[in-house]
Amino acid sequence: MSFAAAVLLGAIQGLTEFLPVSSSAHLLLARAFFGWELPPEFALAFDVALHVGTLAAIMAFFRVEVLGMTRALPGVLSATPSPSARLLRLIAIGTIPVVIVALAFNDIIEQVLRTPAVAAVALAFGAVLMLVAERAGPRTRAEDSISWWEAVLIGCAQATALIPGMSRSGTTIAVGMFLGLRRDAAARFTFLLAIPAMLAAAAKEAIALTQMPLPAGSASLLIAG
Repeated sequence: MSFAAAVLLGAIQGLTEFLPVSSSAHLLLARAFFGWELPPEFALAFDVALHVGTLAAIMAFFRVEVLGMTRALPGVLSATPSPSARLLRLIAIGTIPVVIVALAFNDIIEQVLRTPAVAAVALAFGAVLMLVAERAGPRTRAEDSISWWEAVLIGCAQATALIPGMSRSGTTIAVGMFLGLRRDAAARFTFLLAIPAMLAAAAKEAIALTQMPLPAGSASLLIAG
């Protein structure tokens, strides 16, 4: 893969990760469209680089919330948690579904579902879901009104994003809006919920990467992406 291709794929990831469209689908379709075949070990390293870049952007933008939850960690199990501790608890609960699905179905997702056809169908489904959510009932709730079972539902929506083409942000925001959350509240909870999932994904890929030698000249491409 050329330097320009790495920059383009990094730009696609950066632009689509924060929109209610699937970044993984756009990366998959871009590679298929341009005919870019990546060696497995480099593809894995490139995914790690993209995850780290996206995660850094999210944590920088939500640095106040992240710092608040970090400080509130000792009181997360309190009977009367602070708002930050309660939010941290909801994020932990909401992360459980994606962990279960990833552990149980990762091989099927990677070997069977990671195709341009699946991504295209999932993109269309996600678009319809967002349109329906926009026309749903009143949306007046803030993220501090989310209950534990609603966090589980939003977490289940995040788990569907393991399917290429299902937008993590689009699906979770849509479910939040169906539950009556304001669009901005649903978006904030969505991106905060993404932090532990992205951390886990990047760590998993980084561990796997230690078992694979990278092709020569990979470092500059990873930095470019």
